[in-house]
Amino acid sequence: MIDPRLFSIATGSPEPIYRQLVEQVRRRVLAGQWAAGAGLPSVRELAQALAINPMTVSKAYSLLEAEGLLARQRGIGMVVAEAPGQPPPAAERLALVRPALARVAEQARELGLAPHEVLTLLSELMEDPDEPRP
Repeated sequence: MIDPRLFSIATGSPEPIYRQLVEQVRRRVLAGQWAAGAGLPSVRELAQALAINPMTVSKAYSLLEAEGLLARQRGIGMVVAEAPGQPPPAAERLALVRPALARVAEQARELGLAPHEVLTLLSELMEDPDEPRP
């Protein structure tokens, strides 16, 4: 069972919460972090852990099911669907982080940060996955 604490939402983000959940699941599944058959938290459990409306979680799960990334298993709930084969190419995976990086680039420009400063910070954050999230 996937731990609900692995999910996070940014309440101040202009991106809807259901979309944040969809993108988190999509990234982890496509990166191979969550194997086929891994069970996701129930709608109620995840909604409670994130203090959000259960309909928001349900919407995210439904979109991911329609996409083929999740499957509903009777008596178990939502699980990561069987992988169709090869992981997607790097370009496809990079496309998933592009919107987040575009927001970071915009914020960095507004703050007057140099590109090398932001890239250094990004490298540090990628090397230390245990660093606390803001």
